Amino acid sequence: MVTLNRIYTKTGDDGTTALGSGERRPKYDLRIEAYGTVDETNAAIGVVRLHTSAMPELDAMLGRIQNDLFDLGADLAVPECEGKAERLRVVASQVERLERDIDALNDKLAPLTSFVLPGGTPAAAHLHVARTICRRAERVMVKLAAQPGEPVSAAGIQYMNRLSDFLFVASRAANGNGAGDVLWVPGQNR
Repeated sequence: MVTLNRIYTKTGDDGTTALGSGERRPKYDLRIEAYGTVDETNAAIGVVRLHTSAMPELDAMLGRIQNDLFDLGADLAVPECEGKAERLRVVASQVERLERDIDALNDKLAPLTSFVLPGGTPAAAHLHVARTICRRAERVMVKLAAQPGEPVSAAGIQYMNRLSDFLFVASRAANGNGAGDVLWVPGQNR
């Protein structure tokens, strides 16, 4: 368990921050951006949950995801190094659970006849915002993984890829299982 007795340390006043390993990096570092954007995804899901109390199954799924995102942040904050003891990592079973949740929600959805525009219920609209932030986090993680000496777990990248799919399906579930989806009409305003 983490104990935080003091919130401000002043150690970041010089524009650096510490990874979980203790190594200090500039606050604009790609690894910091990666776990910061994962955190942003988590915060957006927290806003979604303000609107899901009447959907306990979905709300429980989102609660599990929020915890997983903290695991992913911890994973990214302590890069894997040879000879070092393993730290908390996102694992395949978390990705598989997310896939099961996607399937459970998707089974109840009306078939799509067009692309879906962000909107409908407040929960659905916020789920779309969370989805776009999630996609950005995934892009940053993939960019980080492409840098020499910057390991990123494959399961972590897979998790974010599945999470964006989950958030899309969840938005449709929050829109009355697709009945309240706002559909794109190509060329409507010509």
